[in-house]
Amino acid sequence: MNEAPRRPTVAILLSRPAHFIALGAGSGLSPIAPGTIGTLWAWLSFVVLQMALGGLPHADLIWAAILLVGWPLGCWACTRTAQHLRVSDPGAIVWDEIWAFWLMLWLIGPVGWLGQLGAFVAFRFFDAAKPGPVAWADALFKAVPGQPIGWRQGLGIMFDDLVAAVCALLVLALGVAVRDRGVLATLFA
Repeated sequence: MNEAPRRPTVAILLSRPAHFIALGAGSGLSPIAPGTIGTLWAWLSFVVLQMALGGLPHADLIWAAILLVGWPLGCWACTRTAQHLRVSDPGAIVWDEIWAFWLMLWLIGPVGWLGQLGAFVAFRFFDAAKPGPVAWADALFKAVPGQPIGWRQGLGIMFDDLVAAVCALLVLALGVAVRDRGVLATLFA
């Protein structure tokens, strides 16, 4: 017997650390565009963390550690929250957007707010529209109807956003290459 999906609430958010992480400290509870709100929260939190870490000599190593720990932590939190909500990929889970956007901002930095805005727009396009490789990544770990929600779905929740971030980074890199010298000049420099 399949149980009905649960609606994400503040009570669920606060009930377990996995839910707090997966629901993006509450940003995923937005009734409108939770993925976009989660990405905005990622942007704000990145700027705050970057200001706190900016003066440290090993800030990049700290970010690398945050991202390395954030991946398996996210897979675990997304799996547990999807199981609790009884939905294989609930829209309220936004840790995947947060982690992927942190990765993007870290890789393109240092960059001003216009560059960060460009990254935001590119990432949201690939994450929401799911063209080509992102659609493939999104479908790769989907649960089969009747199959219990497990680690594969948590991995899938994270993986398609990683692919969306990579696609967005490629588009941004291409844009910079065209702006600076042209694609062929950059390739053969």
